[in-house]
Amino acid sequence: MLLLSQIKLPPMMEIITAEQLMEYLGDYILDAKPKEISEIQRLNYEQNMSDAMAILHKLQTGLDVNVKFTGVRVFEYTPECIVFDLLDIPLYHGWLVDPQVADIVKAVGNCSYNQLVEKIISCKQSDNSELVSEGFVAEQFLNNTATQLTYHGLCELTSAVQEGELCVFFRNNHFSTMTKYKGQLYLLVTDQGFLTEEKVVWESLHNVDGDGNFCDSEFHLRPPSDPETVYRGQQDQIDQDYLMALSLQQEQQNQEINWEQIPEGISDLELAKKLQEEEDRRASQYYQEQEQAAAQVQQVQGAASPASGRQSGSNERKRKEPREKEREKEKNSCVLL
Repeated sequence: MLLLSQIKLPPMMEIITAEQLMEYLGDYILDAKPKEISEIQRLNYEQNMSDAMAILHKLQTGLDVNVKFTGVRVFEYTPECIVFDLLDIPLYHGWLVDPQVADIVKAVGNCSYNQLVEKIISCKQSDNSELVSEGFVAEQFLNNTATQLTYHGLCELTSAVQEGELCVFFRNNHFSTMTKYKGQLYLLVTDQGFLTEEKVVWESLHNVDGDGNFCDSEFHLRPPSDPETVYRGQQDQIDQDYLMALSLQQEQQNQEINWEQIPEGISDLELAKKLQEEEDRRASQYYQEQEQAAAQVQQVQGAASPASGRQSGSNERKRKEPREKEREKEKNSCVLL
């Protein structure tokens, strides 16, 4: 939205907090309300706006979007998707099934990611050998495409994204700004490992392995001045992404309530209590997993990073205040977190 000039920050602002950024987005949503619409459209828009405002705070930690493997613009419609609709920002992903691989097409079908996880669990418990085999094929597909991007998806992305379009790309449980320049896809570089690389702005997206070419704002090749630091930063990010993906996947697999164990004739109040207890259990387990994941990330970073103390990761929420010398050195830099 900054690149599209839909949001403008005050001059000389070097750092912006997440709370301030949420205020800018909220103000934009309120100001973007259509003026000349019917009463039904107005009520529908106001309801969508209310739903979007209710989950806007999740942008600080991550929105829950549920991809479908049939198209680069196909997601299960959730309240989180309303934010992109209201902001008029196209949302893409590249986690697609190759239609030429018949057994995977059959196993995955029209399932969303969450539905596919549930299907795999159900198939594993089935006595039907065909269902067991189908569940195995689906599980292998998720394992073999753990980067959440396939070559078929990359081809479809290249075809679907319009030249010069600014959009959001979802992959590895993260959102990246994406554009297309002269037929090639590029992702905006936001990793903190590139904080001192002023000329590195875009990274090409031309394979599923994540080793793109770095470019400046004019899309001219611009290799980092310190490749070793960048490599460590990327590796730290990959490790952090992997741990987060495992945590989210484990959380999803644990979300099923065993309805068979709920006795018949239970009152609404008792059922509500049971559902609340289950929700509390999930929340407790989720935070424990997040703490464990964070601890593992720190161990990985401690082993891989030198004493310089540089850190990377687009999801890092806390930064130490720069020292006075650093503040003087970076006074001409614009840092947006």
